[in-house]
Amino acid sequence: MNASRCAICGKPVGPRPGNRSHPFCSDRCRLVDLGRWLREEYRIPGPRAGDGGAPAGEPGEEPGER
Repeated sequence: MNASRCAICGKPVGPRPGNRSHPFCSDRCRLVDLGRWLREEYRIPGPRAGDGGAPAGEPGEEPGER
């Protein structure tokens, strides 16, 4: 049997049919993870899409056509 671990607390995770919080060990850990997503704690390094770029032109206009 493959004993997976909870990404939040590291406890063993029960199998999916008996664990409605899968892939977490409990509802608490599931909600902790949701809170991290909502606070934008999970990020991909680098500039955010649309931040710091040139202002958007008219639809269909190529950049630099102005």
